[in-house]
Amino acid sequence: MLVVNKPDTGFMFDREAETMSRAAIAEVQAERLRWSLERAYENVPHYRAAFDKAGVKPGDLKSAADLARFPFTVKTDLRDNYPFRIFAMPLDQLARVHASSGTTGKPTVVGYSKGDLGRWADLMARSMAGAGIRPGDLVHNAYGYGLFTGGLGAHYGAERLGCVVVPVSGGGTERQVTLLNDFGAKALLSTPSYALNIAEVAERMGVDIAALPVHRALFGAEPWSNEMRAELDRRLGVKSVDVYGLSEIMGPGVACECDTERNGLHGWEDHFLFEIIDPETLEPLPMGETGELVITTLTKEAMPVVRYRTRDITRLTDEPCSCGRSHVRIMRVDGRDDDMMIIRGVNVYPSQIESVLVGLAGLSPHYQIRRFREGPLESIGVDVEILPDLGSAPETLAAKAAEVRHHIKSIIGVTCEVVAKAPGEVPRSEGKAVRVVDLR
Repeated sequence: MLVVNKPDTGFMFDREAETMSRAAIAEVQAERLRWSLERAYENVPHYRAAFDKAGVKPGDLKSAADLARFPFTVKTDLRDNYPFRIFAMPLDQLARVHASSGTTGKPTVVGYSKGDLGRWADLMARSMAGAGIRPGDLVHNAYGYGLFTGGLGAHYGAERLGCVVVPVSGGGTERQVTLLNDFGAKALLSTPSYALNIAEVAERMGVDIAALPVHRALFGAEPWSNEMRAELDRRLGVKSVDVYGLSEIMGPGVACECDTERNGLHGWEDHFLFEIIDPETLEPLPMGETGELVITTLTKEAMPVVRYRTRDITRLTDEPCSCGRSHVRIMRVDGRDDDMMIIRGVNVYPSQIESVLVGLAGLSPHYQIRRFREGPLESIGVDVEILPDLGSAPETLAAKAAEVRHHIKSIIGVTCEVVAKAPGEVPRSEGKAVRVVDLR
């Protein structure tokens, strides 16, 4: 029987599932994990070979702790089985296929059964409800539609919740502002960098976007700092909430913050099993320690995924949340193991630089990081943009660059080249922001 935690006055899309006791969650996970491992082993040649090489079979799983004996899945495994060999069911039985952009090689292709799509919609609806979006709300969806999972994932989740969806997709920013103004949407869905672009264009158009009916925002698909959250809340007049997901696992809706605390993303443990491992030793770490997030799907039919290494650096907590939800929280993902830069012996994540820049007097929140080499050593440069009221005289730009360089050195501990640019000179995002340009 499901045991509900302390009562909560907030709306929940699926109260029984969202407030299960920890014991009930463990019971559900154990049953579904065995099913998922069996499905992967019996239907996906890659997993059969990987399990056999590791000397394990699904029947060896007696408890969740035994999962540590099973092999990891990494992105190259999906690319090596391009396009459809990673699926656990024939292509003609699938309902949809999504794929990554493939800008660094073959794209990763993911498949969904009809049941998978229904569960995805449920989890996105659950996430949106946790973010403060309610049935009947008009929702402005500025995530990109197409092979990217963001647009359609958010769309069907909003419909499942009972919202009215405006399927704008990305781009055409002036039109986005016009529709927000004319339609009176109550919620905005987009990447945080594109929301910042919308706010800036609204200001140029003379639209006070903070005075519009939009009061909730669900941002995801890229890392963003608490400093960026404060900037977006202020400029858009919203309460912004972080949603997390990966196309390899499902898409958006794997985890989401609640608008009660906005302190860690509730990971939906009835559909996913979360682990934290040491990224160097690959050994599991206990609850509360920081390491790499690993996810195993529990209910995916078309494409079960076993111990996927996300490369996201974070930690888990099962401490009670005041919203009443009992699922483990993924504390804010501030960086990826493969995004980390080692600059003169100092480990630096792009999110650390963002935390220094956003909110700094005289700067817009737009920036870009350049990675390059000076001889055998890696270096970084940071392009920032000053606010219009400072002007763009060379001495003003030079003084602001020196100030930013000092702040980065004193707070992060690295010396870097900083270029201050005039308003509008740093590239804007119409989807996922390109925060780091690799010139090595």
